[in-house]
Amino acid sequence: MPQTLSILQRAAGVAEVRMTRPQVFNAFDEIMIGELDQAFAALADDDAVRVVVLSGEGRHFSAGADLQWMQRASQADEAWNLADARRFAAMLRRIDTLPKPTVARIQGAALGGGVGLACACDVAVAAESASFAVSEARFGILPAVIGPYVTNAVGRRQARRLALTMRRIGAAEALAMGLVHEVVGADALDAAVDHVSTELLQGGPQAQREIKQLFAELQVGPVSDEVVDLTARTISRVRGTDEARQGFAAFLAKQPAPWAPR
Repeated sequence: MPQTLSILQRAAGVAEVRMTRPQVFNAFDEIMIGELDQAFAALADDDAVRVVVLSGEGRHFSAGADLQWMQRASQADEAWNLADARRFAAMLRRIDTLPKPTVARIQGAALGGGVGLACACDVAVAAESASFAVSEARFGILPAVIGPYVTNAVGRRQARRLALTMRRIGAAEALAMGLVHEVVGADALDAAVDHVSTELLQGGPQAQREIKQLFAELQVGPVSDEVVDLTARTISRVRGTDEARQGFAAFLAKQPAPWAPR
């Protein structure tokens, strides 16, 4: 059984990975990193799970890196630090590349690596009282591992500003820059997360896997010949799948698709 997480069934087809270290505001250490990686790997292989919600127990989503873990790292040699950092990077990539939609449920503070966790999820829903800070420079380090995910979420210039100033921003500003997608009252947070999950369950699971794979290869900018060919090949292949045939047939018959909740 995990020491730092609870794995719950939030609804039919929806799993919740809940960080359970509220005494340290769900700060993560090497144990939680390993358990998050294992949990998302297992959920990727569970056909009964269509959507994964990432949440934090207590008042705060996640305070990022556990400072005692960071202090141990500062006293270890470079080889230990490299292996440790690679495990952290692999965990974030596991969440980012999960072949199923992911939703971050954010209340209270998301700091440092907590911002990285939110940005690694496909959809982020926050309470109005939530706050965010990329605060690593305050401790003489930098947001290296979370950097790609923050940059993908808000763009290079905003990400650099957040990292350099370490400014704590509110949910409204996080929404405006794209760090989160929806902001609601604290008492409406679970309902909003459940609404997003219900929307996600309407999509074909294989189509959603294909979306995540394709969009991971696309860059903002000119559309090259290679990208044109990639997108044409992808849609021509997917249109011939059983899922596509079932989806078109259900729509024309004015019936729910076979994967949609009844």
